[in-house]
Amino acid sequence: MGYEITHWIGGQEVATAGSTQPIMNPATGREVGTLHLGDEATVDQAVQVALESQKGWAKVSLAKRTQILYRMRQLMIEHTDEIAVVISREHGKTVGDAKGEIARGLETLEFATSITQDLKGGFSANVSTGVDAHTLRQPLGVVAGITPFNFPAMVPFWMHPIAIATGNAFILKPSERDPSASNIVARLYQEAGLPDGVFQVVHGGKTVVDALCTHDGIKGVSFVGSTPIAKHVHATASAAGKRVQALGGANNHAVVMPDANVEFAAAQVASGAFGSAGERCMAVPVAVTVGDIHDEFIAAIKAEAEKLVVGPGDDERTDMPPVITPDAKARVIRMTDEAEQAGATIVVDGRGLVVEGHENGNFVGPTIITDLAADHPTYTEEVFGPVLVVMHVNNFDEAIDLVNASPFGNGTAIFTDSGHYARRFGDEIQVGMIGINVPIPTPVGYYSFGGWNDSLFGEHHAHGPEGVSFYTRQKAVTTRWPSQNETVESSMSFPTHD
Repeated sequence: MGYEITHWIGGQEVATAGSTQPIMNPATGREVGTLHLGDEATVDQAVQVALESQKGWAKVSLAKRTQILYRMRQLMIEHTDEIAVVISREHGKTVGDAKGEIARGLETLEFATSITQDLKGGFSANVSTGVDAHTLRQPLGVVAGITPFNFPAMVPFWMHPIAIATGNAFILKPSERDPSASNIVARLYQEAGLPDGVFQVVHGGKTVVDALCTHDGIKGVSFVGSTPIAKHVHATASAAGKRVQALGGANNHAVVMPDANVEFAAAQVASGAFGSAGERCMAVPVAVTVGDIHDEFIAAIKAEAEKLVVGPGDDERTDMPPVITPDAKARVIRMTDEAEQAGATIVVDGRGLVVEGHENGNFVGPTIITDLAADHPTYTEEVFGPVLVVMHVNNFDEAIDLVNASPFGNGTAIFTDSGHYARRFGDEIQVGMIGINVPIPTPVGYYSFGGWNDSLFGEHHAHGPEGVSFYTRQKAVTTRWPSQNETVESSMSFPTHD
């Protein structure tokens, strides 16, 4: 029923003979479309097209590449409403939130339009007598991106604009849950003037992921998703000799100091915990209250959660949408049950929520838990749903220790009026992205995004300058132009800089 989503290979829609699966609307629980799933042969077809297309694309001038990217930027702006509605229908998030992720993705595209600056090499004259040296950066070739359901527009845009701008061909494997946005992007790239085969989309599950990670024609793999899959992608693709950046899961903490503006902190933490139903790698599933601010913060965050309107993403009144699948809803309920059975206090309980007219939707309300042991899985594991665990410590040093004890290292935040504690926090916290009175410290597109520890596997963060480094290789060239009459005696000694 509904529409069909096929692969985008060589500038056109391609339906393979493989299996299909339904595309569901999380707010209604109803099937809205059918997705064609690829296999090893589909991946190979896309790679062969990409290999041929990339040869010509790498020779296209930087000026022409950036002109195409400028046109792509304008097309994305013009089609924002169309893409946002599709994302809301398949992911469940509000249309406004979908527009927000598109805008953040465009930051990386805008960064890529200035790729001429980032691809400038270095030059040194006369490093030895009559000898010059220079460097240049060249594309890897064909690269792949494997992206999650929670940001079907933004996360792929962390990858493909920079990969394409630097001269690579890019194959995207989006989530099977919300695939349509990627096909719209492919069509817009074609309209912008990108040669067919430089950007392609192959849909599928583990079979496609493993094929991308092992295909000889692919030189680099970018991944964003859960930590277990990040480990698998990193190990599989690395063993196949590929360059890999694999961004994994998170369990981000927000530390609330005694001197914090409690109302401000509660509003910001609520946004981080319950926005997009908590299905963000930069969500805030843990708040850490320090000292005697605990009770005041609990009252404030409870008030914030209770005023949220939960409903379908296409309703302008909705603050918080459904989670992506029935399994995701069941996981949130199970982990809340387990916390309660372990003696935790359920400050706000979202388990029994029913949205009128959407009884079959994947809705669960905001949930706040406190008085939970630090070794309980509801605290230590990534819930990826609208659950906020509030932990309490006695002082700043205990807060640092608690945050640093987490195996994840994606993002964290502190709410304080103290420059002293803010500076110490930035220096001592062992994570990749830090917010000072900012709950979701996702860097802008001209910086780079990435965590530490179990939140990143590989050497490179995503987008920005590190994205350029990931999708290119540096070449050093040493040059001498002797005159026709110059005579130089051969030497068996290692050359020196005379």
